[in-house]
Amino acid sequence: MIRATGLAAMLLALAPGMVRAQSSGPADLVIVRQGRDVVAYAHNRLGGPVEVELVATELSGMDSDVALPLRRVLPAHQRVPLARLTPHAAGGRQALQLTATPGEPYRVARDVVYSLPVDEARFELGQGFHGGFSHQDEANRYAVDLIVAEGTPVLAARDGVVMQATAGFREGGTDPSLADRANQIRVLHEDGSMALYAHLQEGAVYVRPGDKVTLGQVIGRAGSTGFSTGPHLHFAVQLNGGMRLVSIPFRMIGPEGFLPLRR
Repeated sequence: MIRATGLAAMLLALAPGMVRAQSSGPADLVIVRQGRDVVAYAHNRLGGPVEVELVATELSGMDSDVALPLRRVLPAHQRVPLARLTPHAAGGRQALQLTATPGEPYRVARDVVYSLPVDEARFELGQGFHGGFSHQDEANRYAVDLIVAEGTPVLAARDGVVMQATAGFREGGTDPSLADRANQIRVLHEDGSMALYAHLQEGAVYVRPGDKVTLGQVIGRAGSTGFSTGPHLHFAVQLNGGMRLVSIPFRMIGPEGFLPLRR
């Protein structure tokens, strides 16, 4: 989940047509001055749908054409106007905050058996569901860590479309500040669920948002970027539970049958 916060009084000093933007994560908050008005847009950066919520943390001397807070689902790569703010008093001020979560909310995942996303002969099962080290939050409670050598090919565990591909990080370790600095791929499935492949090697993310991937396709290589104790692949299946990512239990088949994943 990403937050992007717009600036307050400064925005009213923008010349008509000028833009301010806060850019990071799945969606950007873009503020455009149009005459006396300020228009807030959300821009979806991902190759799949994103749910956004726009909140006014300050609204003084200004009227909004829609009730805030406001939630909307944005299609892939779309920029959509959310609210128009009009001053009705001198010195009108506003401060806006945008929160974004990947996926359409409240989709229901099919019961699918996922293929092992690494070479079957060269992996160990590390943390499983409810792992005590880092699988305790809602987004990762039902996740597995597959311990493999650095550079091991990562395979698509199911057909889908790439929503997100992050490739620019190189550092890894147990400093909690690294939690948001893992190279990763997010793949959207036809039922609205999303597979997360994380801690990928720097320079070894082979897909881009919008790419279609098929079962068994090499999409990257395992690494140890982000909050990580060593080379492995972190894999989770997630849904948008309403402005929050929720991991869900899944079944995965390995060389000796189903992986022993406690529900």
